[in-house]
Amino acid sequence: MASEDVKTGESAVTKIVNLAEEAKLAREGVVKAPNYAIGSICKSLVAGGVAGGVSRTAVAPLERMKILLQVQNPHNIKYNGTVQGLKYIWRTEGFRGLFKGNGTNCARIVPNSAVKFFSYEQASKGILQLYQQQTGNEDAQLTPVLRLGAGACAGIIAMSATYPMDMVRGRITVQTEKSPYQYRGMFHALTTVLRQEGPRALYKGWLPSVIGVVPYVGLNFAVYESLKDWLIKSRPFGLVQDSELSVTTRLACGAAAGTIGQTVAYPLDVIRRRMQMTGWHNAASVITGDGRGKTPLEYSGMIDAFRKTVRHEGFGALYKGLVPNSVKVVPSIALAFVSYEMVKDILGVEIRISD
Repeated sequence: MASEDVKTGESAVTKIVNLAEEAKLAREGVVKAPNYAIGSICKSLVAGGVAGGVSRTAVAPLERMKILLQVQNPHNIKYNGTVQGLKYIWRTEGFRGLFKGNGTNCARIVPNSAVKFFSYEQASKGILQLYQQQTGNEDAQLTPVLRLGAGACAGIIAMSATYPMDMVRGRITVQTEKSPYQYRGMFHALTTVLRQEGPRALYKGWLPSVIGVVPYVGLNFAVYESLKDWLIKSRPFGLVQDSELSVTTRLACGAAAGTIGQTVAYPLDVIRRRMQMTGWHNAASVITGDGRGKTPLEYSGMIDAFRKTVRHEGFGALYKGLVPNSVKVVPSIALAFVSYEMVKDILGVEIRISD
């Protein structure tokens, strides 16, 4: 085991040294620098940002409904289900109510998606190179497990970079016209939380998010890429033409990836949302730790949040909002993957995730 670690370290150091030598030669004019690199990176970031914005806006009403179901007071039920909840929002808050928090969500998801897709490509390339060096096979391809690892790395990096925006987005989403205190927008919410609760409050629920992002994002990428590879190699049902998958087939792959990932990680998402509400005084739509009243949630940590949720509301509470989330996750994930690849095609960037 130690020898393997040494080999891995040596290969990583060798790679860094080689890159440094190439950069030095490029500066000296001995070899040409890869002038496509910066442009390719920018285009990848743009494609990822567009993919995130398009996919989240398309399902914004379902996203808000999911969060409201996750945190509503079980002794003061306003939302009995997805359809009834959406009708209630339409009746009490109008069309704009369906998209409450979407601006903040897009402000978060555009950089989040850009960083996530770019990080996945870079992590995939790095992991593949190390894998090829260790196996001695230059033609080796990424396995589902390696794709899972690359996806998990990408998810953690992207989520951590934009987590404060996700935290305040959750609060803006659940506030209603009857909430005693209103956040006027993302910037106002960020400054208010910083002033009243301190910097650490912006990362409430971060731990279950990190734990949940590994199976969620990891499985998304692993299932999506593995399904694509399997379809291209096996060519079942005539779905592949000229070694390319149609948009419809890619949508189906994205839908399958999203469904599997979100089902596994969903309880952690519920706990994350509830932890994000702690410290928000007099929030009208937030339950308490003991399931009574409308005062803020009180959890000492992730385990305590799990324990209190299950004890006072039952195991099923960990899956509150799963229906609207399942309905939204299929088009959301599918649109994200397809938008990303289509924008990259339009921008003229060659997609190399598993090469």
